[in-house]
Amino acid sequence: MQVTFSHAHALATDVLIKHGVNPQHARIVSDHLVDAAAAGHAFAGLPRVLAIVENLKQRPPAKPITVTVKSPNSAVVCGGGTNGYVTSLVGIDKALELAVQSGVGVVGVTDTWFSGRLAYYVERAARKGFIAMHTANTMARVAPTGGIDRIFGTNPVAFAFPADPDPLVVDFGTGMTTWGDVLLRQELGKRLEPDVAVDLEGRPTVDPTEALVGAFMPWGGHRGSGLSLVVQVLGILCGSATIVEEVSDCGFFFLVFNPELLMPLGQFRASVTKLIDQIEASRPAAGISKVRVPGRSSAAKRREAQIAGTIEVDDAIFEALDRMRREHAEA
Repeated sequence: MQVTFSHAHALATDVLIKHGVNPQHARIVSDHLVDAAAAGHAFAGLPRVLAIVENLKQRPPAKPITVTVKSPNSAVVCGGGTNGYVTSLVGIDKALELAVQSGVGVVGVTDTWFSGRLAYYVERAARKGFIAMHTANTMARVAPTGGIDRIFGTNPVAFAFPADPDPLVVDFGTGMTTWGDVLLRQELGKRLEPDVAVDLEGRPTVDPTEALVGAFMPWGGHRGSGLSLVVQVLGILCGSATIVEEVSDCGFFFLVFNPELLMPLGQFRASVTKLIDQIEASRPAAGISKVRVPGRSSAAKRREAQIAGTIEVDDAIFEALDRMRREHAEA
C-alpha cells in the first residue's frame, strides 16, 4: 500500500517509543527507515522496526553515548548499547566535524548494533563536499569462500563522492543476500533466490528460516570473501569481536576527508559528474536498456517518492506495525 511520509514516520516512531526507545532516537531511526523505503529499498524500510523491537526485548536499556577524541583527526564513539541507526549518525557527524577542522576524520563506533543502509551516512558527508567511506562488520551470518560455517557478517561497505545533481554513492554488502531481506522474505512467506544460502548441514536452501540457522554465501566468490575479511578487520580495529556472535559486538569504521587535500572541490565534483555521464552514455550490452551507475536509481526513486509524497509499504508489514501500536495503546 501507499503510505504518506508523515504517516509512515509517525507509525514507526510510535512503535519504537512504545518499546522503550527515547523519542529523539526513535525519530532518527524513523528518518532513516522512511528514506530507505523512498529510495526503493523495501527490506531496509519499515520492516526493520520489527527486527529492532525483537532485539530491544532481549537487551537492557541503552546507556548514554560517549565520544572520546583520540587526536585532531580521530575519535571513538561508545554506543552504550544504543542501536546503530543512532550511533552511526553520531559517528559520521563526528568524522565530518574532524574533517572540517583538519581535513581528515577517522571514527570508530563500538558497543552498538545494526544500523541500516550505510549509504545513508556517507551521502550525508558527500552532500557537504567531502569524500566518505564506511564499513560495518555485523553478526556472523556469512561463510568464507569454500566453507559452510558462519564467520563473517554481511559486512557492507559504502563510499560517497561529491557529484551533481546527487553524490555518487556506492554501497554493497559482501554476502549474497542481506539479513534484512531474508527476514522480510521469512515474514512474507517468500523463498530466497537459488545459491545464496545453505542450511545448517551446508546444503543449498531457498528457505529463509533454514538460511537464518545455516549461513549465507559470500558475494563474488573469493574476491567478495576477501573484501568481507577487510571489513571484519576494520571492525576489530573499532572494538568488535573477531567473530561477532552477539549483535552488540559490531564495529563501525568511518573515514571522511576533504578532496581539496588533493584537488579543488569544484574540479573534482565536475570530473566525477563527467565520469558518471560517460558511463551512462556508454553502449549497453545485449538485452540491457541502459548502463547504470550505482546509487543513481535510488536517488531517482527518492525524488519520485518525494514528489508523490508517499512510500510503498507491504500490507502485512503495515498491519503488523499498526497492531503493535494499538496493542500497546490498549495495554
